[in-house]
Amino acid sequence: MSQPLILLAALLLDAAMGEPEALWSRLPHPAVLMGRAVGWADRQMNHGAGRVVTGAVALAGLVALAWGLGMVLGWFGWVVEVVVAAILLAQRSLVEHVDGVADALHLSLADGQAAVGRIVGRDTAGMGREDVARAAIESAAENLSDGVVAPAFWFLLLGLPGLMAYKMVNTADSMIGYRTPEHEAFGKAAARLDDVLNWVPARLTALIIHLVRPRRGGWQVIRRDAPLHRSPNAGWPEAAMAVVLGVALSGPRSYDGAQRDYPFVNPDGARRIGPAEIDAAVSVLWRVWAGIAGLILVIAVV
Repeated sequence: MSQPLILLAALLLDAAMGEPEALWSRLPHPAVLMGRAVGWADRQMNHGAGRVVTGAVALAGLVALAWGLGMVLGWFGWVVEVVVAAILLAQRSLVEHVDGVADALHLSLADGQAAVGRIVGRDTAGMGREDVARAAIESAAENLSDGVVAPAFWFLLLGLPGLMAYKMVNTADSMIGYRTPEHEAFGKAAARLDDVLNWVPARLTALIIHLVRPRRGGWQVIRRDAPLHRSPNAGWPEAAMAVVLGVALSGPRSYDGAQRDYPFVNPDGARRIGPAEIDAAVSVLWRVWAGIAGLILVIAVV
């Protein structure tokens, strides 16, 4: 079976099955195993002088391990490739988590804060309804790029080894790619390589979001506001989601008790938002998924 058809089958399987709790309550998820590998490297190698180089060496070893495992798994045939790729895609689980915030916010602000706290790293205790909705929509946009478009992109280009390597880098960035005294040096290679690997997928995600729900002059606003984001990549899907929904995203928020006055993306958009806008974002997630699946089918046929 061709790579595009394997990817299409994986997208359909992920959309249908998601993350079966009965399975992952008994077995460690591959992302968890990758996290354990990154944690081991962090404990064993993040010390002494020259931690930028040590971190780069550790990352190279982790990527080589993921690439090699992807090659070995590929030897077992296309069925295994479909299953593994589906596990490493995150469309269904992303939709369920974001949709869960809307459902919780319908119940109460406290329920909404608790639900969004499971998918974002910022402080949630002082959030209002608008803040909860904004955080959920931002998470939807960013994770659409990192968890669906980028894995599909790298699988299409480099097969299962490419997908496995990408997920390892993305996992490493999420664990050690922070500008903290502990990880700024050791995690620098992970953060930079993650930026490189997501450069094209982030912009591709923004383009697909724009195409599946176009707004007049929307692409110009996306290009204008995406660079306002603190991340070189996350601003693109977030700006696109903000424009197509007609809402303002990013903006001030609190991390570890410290207020960060980030600028708004699409600042003219609505700021009094709630569950309805989260539901609209979920609809966009499915439209993008359908667009990707249709594009891959065309590639497979051609």
